[in-house]
Amino acid sequence: MTPKNDDTDADTDTDARTITNPPALHDPTPFGYSHAVSAPGELVFIAGQYASDETGAPVPGDFAAQVEVAFTRLRSALEGVGLGYEHVVRLGTFIVDHDLTKLETLGKALHTHFGDRLPAQTLSGVASLALPGMLFEVDAVAVRP
Repeated sequence: MTPKNDDTDADTDTDARTITNPPALHDPTPFGYSHAVSAPGELVFIAGQYASDETGAPVPGDFAAQVEVAFTRLRSALEGVGLGYEHVVRLGTFIVDHDLTKLETLGKALHTHFGDRLPAQTLSGVASLALPGMLFEVDAVAVRP
């Protein structure tokens, strides 16, 4: 069976990702991810980003606020190595006390930041994260063309 490639043509000159959602699998895009993403180039690994201040201390806030700050930090880390969201091929997301409301919040944030060109993603529900007060963390694998 030939895999279905959604948006195999890049949306911009810098987006060389091929996003594949095989027809034998469910449509993952409403949940904020794609089943498979590939891209030619050098792998860049971005460590877990969370809602933090300039010292690394967690910033207080509800789940939605922490998700937005974490994605801002992720963008800063990507820009620090000359990349952007369009270079991300995989995300790892970690949610404290995961539930469907948090999944919906995360899905909206992913669509806001990545549009319809969603990276592959693994979401893990966890009891706690590295520091007290952290409710969300995201790491990434990007590809430098």
